[in-house]
Amino acid sequence: MLKLYVQDFLRYRYLLYNLISRDFKLKYRRSILGVAWSVLNPLMMCAVMFVVFAPMMGGIRGGAGSNYAVYLVIGQLLFTFFREATTMAMSSIMGNALLLRKVYIPKYIFPLQKICFAMVNCLFSFIALVIVMVVTGTPLHATIFLGIYPLLTLAVFSLGAGMILSALAVFFRDVIHLWEVFTTILMWFSAIFYDPAQQFASVPLLIAAINCNPIYQYITAFRATVLYGQLLSGAQVAICGVWALVMLALGLFVFKKTQDKFVLYM
Repeated sequence: MLKLYVQDFLRYRYLLYNLISRDFKLKYRRSILGVAWSVLNPLMMCAVMFVVFAPMMGGIRGGAGSNYAVYLVIGQLLFTFFREATTMAMSSIMGNALLLRKVYIPKYIFPLQKICFAMVNCLFSFIALVIVMVVTGTPLHATIFLGIYPLLTLAVFSLGAGMILSALAVFFRDVIHLWEVFTTILMWFSAIFYDPAQQFASVPLLIAAINCNPIYQYITAFRATVLYGQLLSGAQVAICGVWALVMLALGLFVFKKTQDKFVLYM
């Protein structure tokens, strides 16, 4: 099955590129700020969250002695990427229903397209991270390049989740609304603006629940390399990789089992 997906991907790679390019042009069409909005939006969100939460987290120094602004923007950027990627992927099949009725295209191309598009936006948004690091005087560690691993494995994890959601959304439209609620809850368990070890030291069960959240693990691994200048531990490499592969395998399985019925419900 995986070999078939790879062959289809190579055959339709130019279509995938054109679909991503189309989404990119549509998003920034008639926008005065254009791509700059991908930088300004996380900066403004970070500024608002910093003003609200920094006093509760010990001011500018928080998150295990780190620069709290950088700690905050990393969590925000990675969680926003996951939420946007999966939300767009969830509606990708229904959004291309007319095209799928007329032309044969591997259906998984559409959730994959949305994940790739979200990744492009995320890469532009990382300019905001660099700006915050420079302004706050955060050192740029050599380990910053190791942050590619948790980012890519998060993209693979998001692809698997997006394929499941896109299939479910064809049969149950309520999934779209339920996912919005679920991601809001998930955000609070992803430690975007707090350090679980500091805030919930007296509640070990809550810390354990947060540690079971794969998004938290990806954010933590990225912070370790970019903010703390640490090498990824063997456990972090394994956790990020296993979560990504398991979710991708589950996504491929669900998508493969349901895709032939899509046309009956679109």
